[in-house]
Amino acid sequence: MDRARFRRLVQRALDGLPPEVSASLDNIAIVVEREPSRADLQTAGIEPGDDLFGLYVGVPLPERSGALQALPDRIVIYQGPLERGFHPRDIPREVQKTVRHELAHYFGIDDDRLTALGMG
Repeated sequence: MDRARFRRLVQRALDGLPPEVSASLDNIAIVVEREPSRADLQTAGIEPGDDLFGLYVGVPLPERSGALQALPDRIVIYQGPLERGFHPRDIPREVQKTVRHELAHYFGIDDDRLTALGMG
């Protein structure tokens, strides 16, 4: 899939968020990268050979102090692992799931809770 089409899938996932969620997004950049770097894999605690579909890098909202941060938090969605991991017809749904999973981290929900909610 070309990069522009993949980015549109990510944008569509963001556009489909409930208004109260969208209104709560502040100081966060959502970007698409082809592949995770070695540092990204280490940050996420991913073993070599495992796939990383998305990554949240930042300070979750509940943990922030009143001071403004200089750099925005980031959510990275990785195109290559999603394309390799899923059938092309399933990629739009998986992109949406990945975007929502990473946004949950932004809102302070950890992986254990996401798994319990069926979003793991």
